Amino acid sequence: MKKYIFLILTIESIFSFFQEISAQSELIQSSVFETEIIDTVYSELLDENREFWVKFPENYNPDSSTKYPVVYLLDGFSLKNSLETVYENYWGHYLPHMILVGISNRTNRIRDLTTSQIKMRRGSVMNENTGGAENFTQFIETELIPYIDKKYPTTPYRTLIGHSYAGLFTINMLINHKHVFENYIAIDPSIEWDNQNLLKEAKQKLTSENYKGKSLFVSLAAEQLHMWNEDITIDNIMDDSSEFTLFARSIIDFSTFAESEKQSGLNFSWKVYNEDLHGTVPLPSMRDGLVFLFKWYQFKSPQKYNNPETTVEELMELLGIQEEIYSTHFGYPFPPMIEEMLSGYGYMNLEMGQPEKAFMFFKMNINYYPKSASAQNSMADYYETKNDHASALKYVTKAFELSGENKYKDRLKELEEKN
Repeated sequence: MKKYIFLILTIESIFSFFQEISAQSELIQSSVFETEIIDTVYSELLDENREFWVKFPENYNPDSSTKYPVVYLLDGFSLKNSLETVYENYWGHYLPHMILVGISNRTNRIRDLTTSQIKMRRGSVMNENTGGAENFTQFIETELIPYIDKKYPTTPYRTLIGHSYAGLFTINMLINHKHVFENYIAIDPSIEWDNQNLLKEAKQKLTSENYKGKSLFVSLAAEQLHMWNEDITIDNIMDDSSEFTLFARSIIDFSTFAESEKQSGLNFSWKVYNEDLHGTVPLPSMRDGLVFLFKWYQFKSPQKYNNPETTVEELMELLGIQEEIYSTHFGYPFPPMIEEMLSGYGYMNLEMGQPEKAFMFFKMNINYYPKSASAQNSMADYYETKNDHASALKYVTKAFELSGENKYKDRLKELEEKN
């Protein structure tokens, strides 16, 4: 039986335990199956193969029926590390387990991400092929997403992240194709593109269409608001009319309008990063953007779960509320806690000498994650504390049947000797 000591009942101590579980889980997973792969889909619309990577969440098990929300990242290979860093540090309390998908835009990037054809940009001839955003949108909606949904354990709850031209694309996706994604993060978006055409269209649609249920986070890197004039600041930039400030002014214009236009129903937030450049702003934007988009996901009343005086009945009521919040936002049934949290609270209550609460968490873990060998094994730990070796044997047997792992086989032998 595993032994975990909880000396201080704080949310930090609980999550350090979750990290220990995750580390053990990752060690097991890496020897059994790949947690990250590179895949390719052929697009008839683009007449080319398009590469992308897929990263599975910490608790992914290919034999489980569990399905996950998906985050789609444009410029997926260049921004891969930033997204993974944010996700790996914030899943659990701030973010649900999700599948991450990084779409390659290493070829035909400007063509695919810009919303209209132009001949001149910032006083120079535009030699690149432009204006293919609608075609690329159709590729994502009708070819890429169906391919991913068919091959991987996904749900329809999707988030799109884009930077610069991809930020322009992201806002266009929300404004003109809002049914495809629920959440959007536009990082330093090039919304000044083609004489601010999308900005103008967005203003019109945000006043006339319903965006309820959709969320958007926009960021602006303000370190170089004007490349030549350091006197231009976030406070006076809107008084400038030069081409050099058009990029930032367009983002500010869009963001202040979206923030004030409450009748659209859009859940909106934006942030200016005063110390960041265009190239450094993706990392903090992803962190703040994802935390904002999933603010409703953040766990409610953690102190009550840690308090030994909270009753089982009160915990059940809290868990019911949490499950309703999750299921309402995701649009499908969703457990009130991830598996690691249910297990963590179970062990915590065992150490606190509150077996009734521990049993509740372990039982709930099995109910929500019936194909988890770890959940079955945790219940065996509970019964071992009760010296009920027959019941412990039953749950370890189930864990071994589910996983076939030697550690459960070895534990079976130990329990059979005690029984």
